[in-house]
Amino acid sequence: MPSGQQSGNGGQRKHLAQNRKALHDYEVLERIEAGIALCGTEVKVVRAGHASIVNAWAQIDKNTGEAWLCEVNIPPYGFGNIFNHEASRRRKLLLHRKEILRLRAWEERKGCTLIPLSLYLARGRVKCELAVCRGKDAADKREAMKRRESAIDARRAIADHARGKR
Repeated sequence: MPSGQQSGNGGQRKHLAQNRKALHDYEVLERIEAGIALCGTEVKVVRAGHASIVNAWAQIDKNTGEAWLCEVNIPPYGFGNIFNHEASRRRKLLLHRKEILRLRAWEERKGCTLIPLSLYLARGRVKCELAVCRGKDAADKREAMKRRESAIDARRAIADHARGKR
């Protein structure tokens, strides 16, 4: 399968934007798929791969009970007109009521936050992989880097050993 695509839930996923920094800074406790309410020009920009979710986060509005995605940067469409969208407006997340209540319970716990991990196409619709996260401290980040580096070194050693036998 080409990189950037995964099989899942009866179809192909084409990743449009990823938040790699979130996996470094946060410990992921739970993942959930959510739809996003976008206007037409936003869909065109996201499909072109120009969206950024690096500093994005989500929140559950306590008054209305709706889920919102904040600080997602989707630049204006180049061929848009006066009805073009605002680049960093809040966008509504499309979730079932039970999912919203479960996410609200997670969000109310101390130290938990909702972070989007990726935007992708699933069956022709733009979806968001939302994660309930807890922040890592510096020691946890260093430990994760050590594990990653040791795995890379092990792969290199295996590859070098395989080349040496030929």
